Amino acid sequence: MKLALNGLRGKRLSLILIIIFTTFIIWGWERSPHQDSFHQPHQQDLFPQVTHVKYVHEHPSAEEDFPDAETVGHRKSEAVVHVLSDRPVGSTSEKQTRKVDKSFKSSDTVENKECNYAKGKWVADKTKPLYSGFECKQWLSEPWACRLTQRTDFAYEQFRWQPESCDIPVFEGSKFLKRMQDKTIAFVGDSLGRQQFQSFMCMVSGGKEMPEVEDVGIQYGFITAPGSLRPNGWGYRFPSTNTTILYYWSATLCDVEPLNASDPTTSYAMHLDRPTSFLKENLHKFDVLILNTGHHWNRGKLRANRWEMYVNGSPNTDRKLIAMGSAKDFAVYSVVKWLDRQLPQYPKLKAFYRSISPRHFFNGDWNSGGTCDNTRPMAGGNVVSQDAVIDVAAVIAVNGTRVKLLDITALSQLRDEGHISKYSIKGTPGVQDCLHWCLPGIPDAWNEILAAQV
Repeated sequence: MKLALNGLRGKRLSLILIIIFTTFIIWGWERSPHQDSFHQPHQQDLFPQVTHVKYVHEHPSAEEDFPDAETVGHRKSEAVVHVLSDRPVGSTSEKQTRKVDKSFKSSDTVENKECNYAKGKWVADKTKPLYSGFECKQWLSEPWACRLTQRTDFAYEQFRWQPESCDIPVFEGSKFLKRMQDKTIAFVGDSLGRQQFQSFMCMVSGGKEMPEVEDVGIQYGFITAPGSLRPNGWGYRFPSTNTTILYYWSATLCDVEPLNASDPTTSYAMHLDRPTSFLKENLHKFDVLILNTGHHWNRGKLRANRWEMYVNGSPNTDRKLIAMGSAKDFAVYSVVKWLDRQLPQYPKLKAFYRSISPRHFFNGDWNSGGTCDNTRPMAGGNVVSQDAVIDVAAVIAVNGTRVKLLDITALSQLRDEGHISKYSIKGTPGVQDCLHWCLPGIPDAWNEILAAQV
């Protein structure tokens, strides 16, 4: 009998210890929630240990580096969303899957009662492309004009994106410029943002030479820094409608400043919680703003550019931000929230954050023999289901803000044949570009979706 009582007391004691232990865990989690970068840690928990993660000033380097694999898809869970096939010509599969954060729920999606532009399908359209890859030399970089390379298949040019619940208006450059009378459209981001900007310039001009268009880059401080092959931005004004379209190079959207301005070999503070100073200085001039980042968040790129992560004006010591994916998500979240706080001052400004452009390296990565040689349009399907969310960090960042999500990831995921691949101007063998797109090409569809919303 005593043995039974002792056993009962032992069980009660164990239960009490479990309750106490669980209470401590919950209390600790509330003090430092979510082992990710979307929740700002309390000030007292921010600096448990000093880290020196060396990472380039904001001018583009001689090459557009490809990313390391760790930057994309670092969030793991059991939840799966679908990119569905509609049995297109050449289709070899009925379903593609993409993993997303298990904690992502339907309440996190951006509400759009008018149209879900991310859900739909690619359809053949003989009226495409909207401009010629041979003619748009005033705006289009030669390496991205696949018509000037050894490539011989251009079927990828003759498709348009068709949302399920609405139609995208036919884009006409002259009409769009009239609609944007006295307005300024700004793209801020990395080389994929530059591709979208060049696509937009070609679409607005129809790919034709327009000598009357004025270069206004100097008004925004766009210069070619010593040692750089390109300026840090481009800006053009169409005098007939006083419409300005510009692009500013900001690979990470973060504010970057030299630690010692008088030292040419200095490292740079990359402030994860501050937007690039270009936005702070010029936001009041913009009527439409499109931000993007993603593929420069890899250690090789950042180390080569001598960046050091900073938070709250000091070197980062938050262990949760050491992982490149978490640092990127935190920066995106911070910039979007900052932008949202500014928007009440500029009620006419329409702001977008563009989701990440997918890369398609098969059988290896960019530096290990990865290829994207497929030339069959949409060999893996042409339909995106409603649940297809790939860039979860982008969705979470814009949720609850006035910043709209330009969600192009899933629809672009289906278009691996649209990359520059192995083709180049000189035809020299080398690393395949399965990150950037041929132009005309997929970024044109991004801009059609954008134009439909402005």
